[in-house]
Amino acid sequence: MSNPSIPESQPNPDANESFDGLLSQYERSHSHKRESGNQIEGTVVAVSAESVFFDIGFKTEGILSLADLQKAGKTAKPGDKLQVTVKGRDPEGYYALSLFKVIQPMDWASLEKAFTEKATISGTVTGVVKGGLSVDVGVRAFMPASRSGVRDAAEMEKLVEQEIRCRIIKLDVAEEDVVVDRRAVAEDEERLVKERRCSEMQEGDIVRGEVRSLADYGAFIDLGGVDGLLHVGEIAWSRINKPSDVLSVGQQVEARVIKIDSDKKRISLSMKQLQPHPWESLSDKYKPGERVRGAVTRVMEFGAFVELEPGIEGLIHVSEMSWAKKIRIASDVVKPGDTVEAVILGVNLPERRIALGLKQALGDPWEDAARRFVAGTAVEGPITSITNFGAFVQLAEGIEGMVHVSEISAEKRINHPRDVLRIGQTVKAQVLAIDKEKRQLRLSMKQLVPSSLDEYIAEHKEGDVVTGRVIEASGQEARVELGAGIQATCRVIAPAPQKQESQATGADLSALTSMLSARWKGGSTPTSRPQSEALATGQIRSFRITTLDPVAKQIAVELG
Repeated sequence: MSNPSIPESQPNPDANESFDGLLSQYERSHSHKRESGNQIEGTVVAVSAESVFFDIGFKTEGILSLADLQKAGKTAKPGDKLQVTVKGRDPEGYYALSLFKVIQPMDWASLEKAFTEKATISGTVTGVVKGGLSVDVGVRAFMPASRSGVRDAAEMEKLVEQEIRCRIIKLDVAEEDVVVDRRAVAEDEERLVKERRCSEMQEGDIVRGEVRSLADYGAFIDLGGVDGLLHVGEIAWSRINKPSDVLSVGQQVEARVIKIDSDKKRISLSMKQLQPHPWESLSDKYKPGERVRGAVTRVMEFGAFVELEPGIEGLIHVSEMSWAKKIRIASDVVKPGDTVEAVILGVNLPERRIALGLKQALGDPWEDAARRFVAGTAVEGPITSITNFGAFVQLAEGIEGMVHVSEISAEKRINHPRDVLRIGQTVKAQVLAIDKEKRQLRLSMKQLVPSSLDEYIAEHKEGDVVTGRVIEASGQEARVELGAGIQATCRVIAPAPQKQESQATGADLSALTSMLSARWKGGSTPTSRPQSEALATGQIRSFRITTLDPVAKQIAVELG
């Protein structure tokens, strides 16, 4: 029987409940809405700088980290509806939400089911123990440090009292032994996020992200759950040695997606492709013949690349590096970082190529070669190379002359230049001829070596009467031997008609030749013959010197 002093409509003071009690009662009455592991539909009611607030049908709102939402590749604004899972309560009383379906085991049967299905469950890290962490998943479970998903003890300490998602990898009900794995869940979630983000992107898309890490070859950009690689060559049109010169960790960047490898989940990015290419505005800025300066950026065997301005490079081929010698590889002359001056040899705008010449900037040594190396000039220089047919002598920077094997010695026959010459040896020679157009210069070493012919020319003068022996007579010219190794040419004048005279035959001239040979230099005259008598091979006659050419080493005579 009720107390009449207390109206039935008035609450019993002893039954007065606290706000927490009423809230718990309300939650229990709505427990069917959040049965363990079920996802529910939440409506976005507000978005802050760090969190997204949801109406999940409870008296208290749910809260989801904005970072988690972005990692899942999703966006949210008031009114949007998303499937979420209640993980628990945060310190401020909000329901902590997850986009992933998370089971909250309540008993061993639930744990066995989650283990069999390899389902993701939620648990709370209770402390750090030897070899890992202690986790409350309805019962006490152990999580090895290697499966925690963190790298060191300091990060493990931060997990204490945190709610985590994990997977049961060992379950022994009889021994009450449960082992869980957080790392596998994180890897699976990361893989799913990557797959989703990769499927949402297309080549050519412009994306924004944060520089996560830097390497010598490029930068990794966090695109919201998936990383893109920004290669060092795709940062800018200008040459960049390393990404850290222009980028820093945490920096926000904008880039274009240039390649997506769906199988490997790799995304390649480019910042420079968002900027106009420097060649597009080049026009006729660079013209052949102009002198330019730039820094060597790359050195290959075949040449060196020189940056003339950001994004514009020219190539100096090895053949355009030196007038003086043949360059084998470009690194023998230049190295990266060198500043060089060159001459533009050609510009190909369609193919975006500029040919440069390093040796042209030094001037062409053949411009005044004809004036410096006149025929007959004595020169001196080192031998740079030897071939079967001769030796090359360096006369000046960029100018070489060739001594043919036949011009090495007048005293003996040389079969191969290497028999008497060596590379690096300094030799003296005389210029025989120069061809500026073909850049060829012929030299002779033997012309500078005194010979019996040189001595003979030095001891005689034009007009001297000398004795000589005809060694060849044909037509209008005869060759006359004036001494050992000394020959002259004689113009033959046809004799006037004479009465035929009998001539003695069978005369032995050998004794007379021996007698006169010692007197050739002295110019004494043998028994005179009639000037009208025709020259014949073997005759010893008197001749008058008409020409002495010491440069050409030639002598001309006439009958004396």
